[in-house]
Amino acid sequence: MAKLYFRYSAMNAGKSTAMLQVAHNYEERAMNIALFTAAIDDRHSVGTVASRLGVTRQADIFSAETNFSQLFENRKVACILIDEAQFLSPDQVRQLHILAHQHNLPVICYGLRADFLGMPFPGSAFLLALADDLEEMKTICLCGKKATMNARINAQGFREISGEQIVIGGNSRYLAMCAKCYYAAKTV
Repeated sequence: MAKLYFRYSAMNAGKSTAMLQVAHNYEERAMNIALFTAAIDDRHSVGTVASRLGVTRQADIFSAETNFSQLFENRKVACILIDEAQFLSPDQVRQLHILAHQHNLPVICYGLRADFLGMPFPGSAFLLALADDLEEMKTICLCGKKATMNARINAQGFREISGEQIVIGGNSRYLAMCAKCYYAAKTV
């Protein structure tokens, strides 16, 4: 029985690295996979999944218009892997859940649980509600404790407390923090 998996964490926990390893494992066994990343993520060029370890790979992209049900109506793959899953729409999460349960197709999503204000992304909220298997991937704060928050940092080093939910800015713009450090950080 296939499942919908959601593997989530704060920034820089190795989500893309783990996903690329899963893709490699399937393909090493001569199984076809479908690998997606968000069209909005252009940090390394659109359609590129990049690990901080230096591993990169081209992927299909999804946007708000992507209909996973239609894409996989006649396409045969062993698994669907999705990077930056926080950018999925609630309807897309439902489509992926149906693919797992009605078509026996494993779907493994990797993404952030919450934004820089601690608010859930719509895709993440639905993944937390519908995923059959949830796994928190761990990373650490500068203080050494488990990081659970994503702080957006401005040029002066202050934590931003307002602004657009989505600002693609890479590792220099965001910092994974424990809740204690997150709330203690100077804000602007």
